[in-house]
Amino acid sequence: MPVRSAGVLAFRTTSGAVEVLLVHPGGPFWRNKDLGAWSIPKGEYDASEPADIAARREFAEELGVPLTAPLLPLGEIKQRGGKIVIAFAAEVDLDATAIRSNSFEIEWPPGSGHMQSFPEIDRAAWFSLAEASKHINPAQAALLDRLAEIRRKADKP
Repeated sequence: MPVRSAGVLAFRTTSGAVEVLLVHPGGPFWRNKDLGAWSIPKGEYDASEPADIAARREFAEELGVPLTAPLLPLGEIKQRGGKIVIAFAAEVDLDATAIRSNSFEIEWPPGSGHMQSFPEIDRAAWFSLAEASKHINPAQAALLDRLAEIRRKADKP
């Protein structure tokens, strides 16, 4: 059975344009990666937990901000490694520079026997949809299109 994650594509409207919040993974592997490395805040969950509850939990863990806004279903995507991501959109406005992520510990450098702690997310940023499509994990780009479609429908009289 494939690994499942749930996450939230936070968005806001600034000067009439939609912006989305993406996060950059922390740790030494991701340190020098940018284009295609960003993601929606998300994390794994099991079948005993509803996806929307998991998405809210992961948002709070990765950003340090509880999410109370209504969730709009964006459906699921499959990432290159086979992970299934169930995504939701939420209209939120927060200070991306003030995030407080949880951390993880790994042996670093590998084989050294020395454990180091790294933030799960080392930064977050607001992007226009066009800029986000360059920075986001390519498998998650469909979520940007789905959000844009929802927003187009909401803007129609």
